[in-house]
Amino acid sequence: MTDQSHRGHVAVIGGGVAGLTAAHELAKNGARVTLLEGTADVGGKLRVSEIAGVSVDEGAEAMLARRPEGLELVRELGLGDRLAFPGTTSAAIWSRGALHPMPAGQVMGVPADLVALARSQVLSPGGLARVPLDLVRPETPRGEDLSVADFVGARVGREVVDRLVEPLLGGVYAGRVEELSFEATMGGLAVASRSHRSLIAAARSVIEAAPANPGPVFTTLADGMGALPGALAAKVTELGGIVRTEAMVRELSRTPGGWRLTIGPARDPESLEVDAVVIAVPARPTARLLREESPAAAAELGRVEYASMAIVTLAYAVTAFPERPRRSGYLVPAVETRDVKAVTFSSTKWPHLTDGSPGLVVARCSIGRYGDEHALQRSDEELKAAAMTELARTSGVTELPIDARISRWGGGLPQYTVGHLERVARIRAAVAGLPGVAVCGAAYDGVGIPACVLSARTAAARVLEHLNGRGESDRSDEPVGERGGRAG
Repeated sequence: MTDQSHRGHVAVIGGGVAGLTAAHELAKNGARVTLLEGTADVGGKLRVSEIAGVSVDEGAEAMLARRPEGLELVRELGLGDRLAFPGTTSAAIWSRGALHPMPAGQVMGVPADLVALARSQVLSPGGLARVPLDLVRPETPRGEDLSVADFVGARVGREVVDRLVEPLLGGVYAGRVEELSFEATMGGLAVASRSHRSLIAAARSVIEAAPANPGPVFTTLADGMGALPGALAAKVTELGGIVRTEAMVRELSRTPGGWRLTIGPARDPESLEVDAVVIAVPARPTARLLREESPAAAAELGRVEYASMAIVTLAYAVTAFPERPRRSGYLVPAVETRDVKAVTFSSTKWPHLTDGSPGLVVARCSIGRYGDEHALQRSDEELKAAAMTELARTSGVTELPIDARISRWGGGLPQYTVGHLERVARIRAAVAGLPGVAVCGAAYDGVGIPACVLSARTAAARVLEHLNGRGESDRSDEPVGERGGRAG
């Protein structure tokens, strides 16, 4: 490991999974690191707490197991033996008054298997008849980007968009298909579709290119994904880094040798001077920090919108259900105009949660889509009642929950609207003009944990490259004897 005093001092702004990962990467490569988190705890949208005596995630409950970055990080932290995998991922969609199985052979809702689509009965007869026209329709003009609704609807019909694609994307972004970018939110399919006139054919090519036995789609930690931030913070500290909470960074300004951060309230500010900075907070606070030094980056960041949501977690005695839930959960399309957009039966999806409480059923109900913030302005009791009503309607629940928890995530999910990829490219180009500054997090290349980990590693590599180059430049004019006297 390189001597930290020669590698430089780096401030990481933000203690979510991206900021913590960036701090970890920097510290293990010899940088002196100070991580600054404005709230009382690290973790961002990863948080775990007990409900009915069981530890259940309040935010993200899983990460993709088919992307390597998250698994690599977990194993690097020595948590590989704590990985847990789903008991089932068999999900359903509420459509036209009933629950229907998610059709097999689809890519983010775009069908590749028309027989499986018909069997699912998710679509009306008219909607189903519209789908195969994609195979004979002429190519759809698209330019650099289109909305999901415009492109997918033009190919396979609006009903596929409303009853399959929208609920799946809604679970990821809580966004509107009329505004979400096809290129940014359905990237693999978007790439394949540029080589196929038919979107169905493109979906088939994606499935055919996938490994024969890809393994589980998702994984989590036995103690919940909310256990990951604490493990990361502990490792950063072990490597010599400093992790500070309740340390809100209000200003960022350039100095002759690097950057000055202003921390804390205006009445009692604190200054910290560092050689480089990684900014790992959402787009709007990042824009405020960069407004003076990079107006171009700040303007683009200010255009990234966010959706708010709430997760109502309910714990029931198993006797409350006519039969124990067998599916991992179900999705509710926006066209159904219901409060709850998704339900996860956590105790079915993750059987380890209730190993010590076999008579317990835990359900997580998601409420809130972009533009529907008024739905979240209700009281906790009203949100709880909406979730209970949903489960009574779809699952026949006949008893009151024995415990409940409401977790509100204001501005929790960035919206990848049309033009997102070009917007991110402009942000990065503008930030590249700031020596020793990098940005990372969910606002750029993906909202999942593996995407945030990769984003953080990329930011850390940019900063290390800057520090290494600066170090070589600083030493280039030194006498050989003095250079030889430095520690390696």
